Amino acid sequence: MTEAGYLCLAAVPAALAAFLWGRLRMRRLLRRLDRMLDEAIQGTFREEAFDESLLSAVETKLAHYLGASAVSAGRLQEERDTIQALIADISHQTKTPLANVLLYTQLLEERVPEDCRAYTAALGGQAQKLRSLIDALVKTSRLESGVLVLRPRPGPLLPMLEEAVLQFSPRAREKGLSLTLEPSPAEAVFDPKWTAEAVCNLIDNAVKYTSQGGVTVRAKAYELFARIDVQDTGPGVAGEELEKLFQRFYRGAEASDAEGVGVGLYLVRQIAEGQGGYVKAFSRPGRGARFSLFLPRG
Repeated sequence: MTEAGYLCLAAVPAALAAFLWGRLRMRRLLRRLDRMLDEAIQGTFREEAFDESLLSAVETKLAHYLGASAVSAGRLQEERDTIQALIADISHQTKTPLANVLLYTQLLEERVPEDCRAYTAALGGQAQKLRSLIDALVKTSRLESGVLVLRPRPGPLLPMLEEAVLQFSPRAREKGLSLTLEPSPAEAVFDPKWTAEAVCNLIDNAVKYTSQGGVTVRAKAYELFARIDVQDTGPGVAGEELEKLFQRFYRGAEASDAEGVGVGLYLVRQIAEGQGGYVKAFSRPGRGARFSLFLPRG
């Protein structure tokens, strides 16, 4: 064997050793990174001092990033606690004054002359509108801040839909509208209380903006989702407005003269997304609208 051959043969163990050593260092680094990420997920990560001569600069940068994320998470929790206290304070401080305003308005209506009752009725209407606005904002803020947690559980949709329809049947009759619930065996995984809140908001909007015809509520089950439809025969919504309907305080052109503050559909979306679902609107001007609430089945 030539001298070059001996040299090549001698270099093989050295190359193999270098390869194994590099692979060992890489495995150690990956294990370290994996542990850091696990600690970050569990909320127990603490940034340490890293020697970049021994560990990759990537590990050091990741440590800095996770450390900053931990600080941000702590600040976010502090902000949520502040919001929770603020919401509780607003809810408590406004509840009694508004109730008194409504009570005194009713008493005034019984004592003022006939020609002044229009003013007391307007006062009562505005106070009721303010209470509805505060209630909606408090509910929305509690969901957004995580103060209220949705607790979905499997069950049939029909009993919840029956209660929602029963609640709005008198108002529909007053307007000469039909309010129909189609029987359905559909089931889903949902929070009964908050899903009822969302369905009631959809029915309330449908009855409010429909002047003739009626409103139909139905449920249908698919493989992954169950769908609740609230279909009306109202004026419909233009295509460019459909996606804007679920924005907070947004009110379409057709709704400018009707009661409401533009929070109901936003709350519906928050409730749907909080349960792993979503909501969509389908409409054409002059042909009514259909709002569909999708809830997971598994």
